[in-house]
Amino acid sequence: MILPIVVYGDPVLKKVAEDIAPGSMDIKKLVSDMFETMHEANGVGLAAPQIGLAIRLFIVDTTKADKENKSNFKKVFINPEILEEWGDEWGFEEGCLSIPGIRSEVLRPSNLKIKYLDENFKEHTEDYDGFKARVIQHEYDHIEGILFVDHLSSLKKQLLKAKLTNISRGKCEADYRIKVPHPNKK
Repeated sequence: MILPIVVYGDPVLKKVAEDIAPGSMDIKKLVSDMFETMHEANGVGLAAPQIGLAIRLFIVDTTKADKENKSNFKKVFINPEILEEWGDEWGFEEGCLSIPGIRSEVLRPSNLKIKYLDENFKEHTEDYDGFKARVIQHEYDHIEGILFVDHLSSLKKQLLKAKLTNISRGKCEADYRIKVPHPNKK
């Protein structure tokens, strides 16, 4: 089932998400719905807060975006914890399904080590670098209540303020279903 994606201004996007207890929900159905939603929106990652759930879950699938490396990187991350980040910070233009129409360069470390549970609640600890690390860092930020625009300079945020306000009021274009936090505000 394709779910609406909550956009900038919704309080759930600024909350630190809660851990998921095994058996507390139908995780396989939720993950399936999230992948369907993300693919419909042409995203490479989607975190549970982006569909209105303040839980520590995100998914990634870079298959379409990472044509150069031909990586079939498709994973589910439950209750993840980034243990370490290292390497040179590198800039990359990021966007976000919850902030349609806005992209900006964000600096992030090139490598990370993450501990997480998969959809079967099996624990993993893995290292990632490059584009895979970036997508994980972006989605991990979501479950920490951080958006990519929070990484921008004060000046850049000030320049985007009107656009962000418009997004929170539904005055934006998206090729996917969105849920607007303040649709009636002028």
